[in-house]
Amino acid sequence: MNAPIFIRSLTENEQNEIQAGLRSSSAFVLRRCQILLASARHEHATVIAKQLGCDDQTVRNVIKGFNERGLAVLKRESCRPHHLRTSIPDEALERLQDLLHRSPRDFGLNRSLWSLPLVAKVSFEQGIIPTATSVTSVCRALKRLGTNWKRAKHWMSSPDQKYQLKKTLDSD
Repeated sequence: MNAPIFIRSLTENEQNEIQAGLRSSSAFVLRRCQILLASARHEHATVIAKQLGCDDQTVRNVIKGFNERGLAVLKRESCRPHHLRTSIPDEALERLQDLLHRSPRDFGLNRSLWSLPLVAKVSFEQGIIPTATSVTSVCRALKRLGTNWKRAKHWMSSPDQKYQLKKTLDSD
């Protein structure tokens, strides 16, 4: 079993700020102040969590945060992750770019242009990326490469010298 975690000794200023936080209109600040004061009384995280109706890991996070950052733990921070997890590692980017410079026909496909779903499928089959991935992940990887992906345009042409005339007659 791990040793119980408690907050460090409070300074007089910190004690006053925490006491003032008990009168806060913000439930977030109130709950955190209650956790800090209970920890200052040397109550265990599980006991504090049970009294306040929250998870004991939340209590440990607040205590650890206070010990590291002080009263800054009373300010709400963003819950968004700081970094997006990518399914295509940086080491695979160069091989992915090399794949795009080859024809899909080299991989036994009956087409001449790459599509994003096709890139995702072939890069997994060729072992460039460790797991099957989404089109969005491929787009992000291409953006990290600095590659500007655009959908291929289909150009129709004909050796017939009257092709342009026939084409305009068909559209009328």
